[in-house]
Parts: sequence; structure tokens; C-alpha cells
Amino acid sequence: MPLFLGDPTIILLIPALIFAFWAQGLVKSTYNKYSKIANRKGLTGADVARRLLSENRVYEVNVEQTQGRLTDNYNPKTKILSLSEAVYSGTSIAALGIAAHETGHAIQHSSGYAALNLRTAIYPVSAFGSNLALPLFFVGMFFFHSKTMMDIGIILYIGALAFTLITLPVEFNASARAVTILAEGGYLKDEELTGARKVLNAAAMTYVAATAMAAVQLLRMLFLRDRE
Repeated sequence: MPLFLGDPTIILLIPALIFAFWAQGLVKSTYNKYSKIANRKGLTGADVARRLLSENRVYEVNVEQTQGRLTDNYNPKTKILSLSEAVYSGTSIAALGIAAHETGHAIQHSSGYAALNLRTAIYPVSAFGSNLALPLFFVGMFFFHSKTMMDIGIILYIGALAFTLITLPVEFNASARAVTILAEGGYLKDEELTGARKVLNAAAMTYVAATAMAAVQLLRMLFLRDRE
């Protein structure tokens, strides 16, 4: 039976997809706008990241440049804060906001922020589960007609969904830290902070959209399992 045939939860999937596309478009348009506006002090993203780390007494983290666009990240295991080329050497409001956000993750790690520690701990399991859950579920459904396999797939997918849920407070907290430390350090003025906040809020919506999509997919899996 085709996957969508007789599945009313497809109605939930459509708005989730629309939300995801909207979030991606919002990130792109907001970033493009504020990546063209230079900050008044002429600081680069790398400058700000290193200064904020020092000010918060986080000395063991290295700031490095990585390739790509919006590929910025902080790795708690290697303690490397990687900034994309446009952020690392860029002087835009967007660059400073993103650099401060990733620095916020490094500060979370240094201060023992519980949600980040939990996300880091469950990542290997959730990554394994997210890769295996759907194939296992649908193989059990279509080829073996096995509710046991489907149930295992659902359990693995719940683990993946838990990871996306834990990611939300981690990302929102890092953005809040970023705005606060940029303001308190005088790196950005009021109108510049507004722009940085918009960039970070837009990025946060992509995580919300991913969580919504994962939740809808879980509902669909539960419906299909009960229908067998």
C-alpha cells in the first residue's frame, strides 16, 4: 500500500513542510540583509569570538575558520569553535551575532549547562536511531508485517525526537547569551543588536521547524502502526 494512502496525518505533514520552507527562507533573507551591514567598530566575527571567550574566562577553546556558508558550530569534544569564512573574517552585524551565538555554546559547555551536556551525551544514540528508525519501521511494515520491528523503529525515532527537543533550549539559551554579552560588552549598539537578534531568531526557527517535522513524523508512524 502506498505510504500516504488512507493516511489522514498527511494533513499535518503539509503545514509542517510549509513551516520548514518558511523558516529556511527567513534565515536566508534575514542573513542576506544583515550580512551587508557592517558593525560600527569594524570587528570581525573571529575578533569578537576570541574576546568574548577571554572575557568569560574560557581559555581552552580555539577559534578556527571552516569552509561553507552558515556552517558555524562549536564542538564540545574538541573544544573548537568553527566559524564560516563570511563570519570568521566578516565585519557584518550578522557575522558578530553568529560568532557570539557559537561562543555562547562554548560558554555553556564551560559552565556545565545541563541541557548542552545532555544533548552531547545522547547524540551518538540519537544519531544512530535517526538513521535506522525509519528504514526499520517501513521494512517491518511493508516486507515483514512485523509490529515488533515497527515498535523498535518508533522507539528509536522517539530518541531522535528527544534530541531535537533538547536542542531547542540549548539554541535559544545560546542566542540569549549572545545578545546579552554583545550588549554588555558594547560590541553592538541598540539598532545593531536588533539586527543581530533578528538573525539569531530566524536561525532558531529552523530548529523549531525540525522539531515540528519530527513530531509529525512520529504521529504518522504511530497511526500507521495501529492500522496494521
